[in-house]
Amino acid sequence: MATHLVTGAGSGIGAVLAERLLERGEALVLLARSTERAHDLRADLPDATVLVADLADPAAVEAVAGQLPDALDSVVHAAGVVDLGPVADLTTDAWQSQLAVNLVAPAVLTRLCLPAIRAARGTVVFVNSGAGLVAHPGWSAYAASKFGLRALADSLRAEEQEHGVRVTTVYPGRTATAMQQKVHQQEGKDYDASAWIDPATVVDAILHALDLPDDATLTDLTIRPR
Repeated sequence: MATHLVTGAGSGIGAVLAERLLERGEALVLLARSTERAHDLRADLPDATVLVADLADPAAVEAVAGQLPDALDSVVHAAGVVDLGPVADLTTDAWQSQLAVNLVAPAVLTRLCLPAIRAARGTVVFVNSGAGLVAHPGWSAYAASKFGLRALADSLRAEEQEHGVRVTTVYPGRTATAMQQKVHQQEGKDYDASAWIDPATVVDAILHALDLPDDATLTDLTIRPR
């Protein structure tokens, strides 16, 4: 039975992925940002193991090291935060929070999980964004965190090839999640979920990367709304 660690399982893409993996009968380790959120996740996904670690706090992420499995078939970084605004107005806190959750936390957690990923010759999946490829006005901090995440993935892929570890980056365009609803509010636009990608579609792509035969690796995959 495969074992997977997923961040961001409380909503959106991460939540759908967690449900799909459990439906397949696979073991699941989730990270929750607080004990209250961990309680909610355990109630929603009782078959999953839930650890508490606030991704905005690198020390909290480091603290779960001793609770990680000995082997992980995948680590999927699906958590993220967004705070839009022009460079002239973005606060230091807005920069630091997005870089901490979207970039530093995946780097720290990947390092902690690498022995387990190597043991299983597993896959690391970074759920990036179209903003990790092109930075538009108002998206500087979020895009910077996602450009950095792309660099992290590229370096990791080259470094871990000799250990049999595969690294995939998925770049979804606008997807119908709570985060997208928040983005529309910040942009001052009406939100219509039907106009954007279904999170399940992105999850299909992630599962394809996880299920790929051992003779190949899927390095980068961009998904756009029709």
